[in-house]
Amino acid sequence: MKKLKLDELNRVDIEGFKAQEKLPVVIMLDNVRSMHNVGSVFRTADGFAVEKVVLCGITAQPPHREIEKTALGATQSVAWEHFDDTLTAIAAYKKLGYQIIAIEQAQNSVMLNKNEPNLQEKYVLIFGNEVNGVSDEAMEQTDKCIEIPQFGTKHSFNIVISAGIVLWDFFAKMKL
Repeated sequence: MKKLKLDELNRVDIEGFKAQEKLPVVIMLDNVRSMHNVGSVFRTADGFAVEKVVLCGITAQPPHREIEKTALGATQSVAWEHFDDTLTAIAAYKKLGYQIIAIEQAQNSVMLNKNEPNLQEKYVLIFGNEVNGVSDEAMEQTDKCIEIPQFGTKHSFNIVISAGIVLWDFFAKMKL
């Protein structure tokens, strides 16, 4: 087994990335505190070629050195925008025809493995604050809630781990 060198990976450049077909998914961050988490979400969004990252409330915005530590340039490739509050962002994306999905542990949530995305739909996936999760106000505005099955002593994953798990599931079900 031999690792591939960077020039063997056939990566697209930033302009090629911007022009390529995207997974019909927008990631929305609801008051995420950690700039390292924000940067890592950008890097994950780049890896799965999502449409956009939406930063809400106190979520830090690029350019920022602490975001770039983990984004590794993904803030240049992935489209993003900021809203002062999550409810305004949700309303804007509902008007654009997106299904709004919270990634959270909640009553009547659908387990991720049971979720079947519709190839004709567009989705906003809301990931919440590291301590409080998706806000109660945002939860009231969602169309659906997806929960990641967990089996250990902890009751949550880090937001970046959650984003990676959920995006892989959507990508696998919609593109592979």
